[in-house]
Amino acid sequence: MTSRGRDVFDLLTALVGDPATAQVFSENAMVEAWLRVEVALAAAQADAGLIRRSDAEAIASAARVEHIDLSRLWEDSRNVGYPILPLVRQLDALLPEEHRGTVHLGATTQDIMDTGLALQLVAACDRLEQLVGDVGDALAAAVVEHRGTILAARTHALQAVPTTWGAKLAGYLGEFTRHRSRLRRARHAVGYLSLFGAGGTSAAYGPRIDAIRAGVAQRLGLRVEEVPRHVARDALVEWGTVMAALTGTCARLGREVVDLSRTEIAEVSERAGHHRGASSTMPQKVNPISSEQLVGLGIVNGALASALFRMMEAGHDRAAGEWQAEWPLLPHLAANAAAAVATAAELVRGLRVDPARMRANLELDHGLVMAEAYMITLAPVLGREQAHDLVYAAAQAARTTGVTLFEAVRDALPEQHRHLVPAPLRPESYVGEAARLVEVAVAGWRNGQDDGEDR
Repeated sequence: MTSRGRDVFDLLTALVGDPATAQVFSENAMVEAWLRVEVALAAAQADAGLIRRSDAEAIASAARVEHIDLSRLWEDSRNVGYPILPLVRQLDALLPEEHRGTVHLGATTQDIMDTGLALQLVAACDRLEQLVGDVGDALAAAVVEHRGTILAARTHALQAVPTTWGAKLAGYLGEFTRHRSRLRRARHAVGYLSLFGAGGTSAAYGPRIDAIRAGVAQRLGLRVEEVPRHVARDALVEWGTVMAALTGTCARLGREVVDLSRTEIAEVSERAGHHRGASSTMPQKVNPISSEQLVGLGIVNGALASALFRMMEAGHDRAAGEWQAEWPLLPHLAANAAAAVATAAELVRGLRVDPARMRANLELDHGLVMAEAYMITLAPVLGREQAHDLVYAAAQAARTTGVTLFEAVRDALPEQHRHLVPAPLRPESYVGEAARLVEVAVAGWRNGQDDGEDR
């Protein structure tokens, strides 16, 4: 049975959302997760002799989401404040008379909801790791392809020194390599069974609680946690910050493409397509829509992440409002992260790079992008400070007179030192360890190691 539609329409994830992640946090999937916990609890209690095997089998047979009247579940939950009591009542009513009263024995609402949430968060991590794998593979291919594609590195939005497009993308690849490790750690952090009863003492479960926990955990693929976490939400905060950080990296990539796509720069552009990125009024426009969506998702998840630490304020042994804040917060963090990573992979795979425009832009400012290179070349003879001042003055002269930086430097040098720069320095000569950065980043990704791991 289905419930009446109550969801607020989310235009951003409607455009770029990941259907698999949306399914993990769907209405049916959430209720199904709770039912899975109730079934596993009954089976473990039957193993421990607390209920009959036939009771557990009857519960397993009845506990199907299609058997639950979801409309009534939510209406009843409005009155109770939580959905588990109404769910258990419906489930109990589905049982033959001789098996009634055996559902949810000893459990508290938060045991079921937290454990069901753990199942969802683990599934979200598994999906996100697939998506991170896609974007990492796409980046690795682009890094290798463009390891020698020269362009200007920009600091404070201005041209700084030469670099390669491959080296720039290597920074993103390293970030996603670290995110993959964070995802795995976050998956472990939240993949625990919550089974501690009303006040966290497990009193209602009786002396066989260890065996019951082990049985439930084994059936659900979760780990046993022996200290209650009803109000200890640090693992969920850790998980949520990973979601926000993943989205933040995607937003940075989007911002990079937006800036480099500007008409005045035009070094990269998003994939083409009929009316892709079109304006409703300006026929010439090809807007960087995927990149813009990444920035938007980053803004939203950054804002959501700011609420995570409020979840840790719960007092005493059960939250009074802080828990409810998690219910919309965590699914939206995951949905936005998945949308961002999937969109980032699509962006990288379709990105069009213009090496000729990158080269041309290096010459826009009279070759001043090579200023540090000239300074470093002169420093062994002139000393760093004198070399810096000489090139600084030459740069001002180049800008005001229109000569190249090479010409200005040559004019500023005493005759006896002009042999130090016999010809203009080329950008290819001053990319430092760009090639090695490419090799290290790609090897780290392919070997599954981030730069914080032991090698």
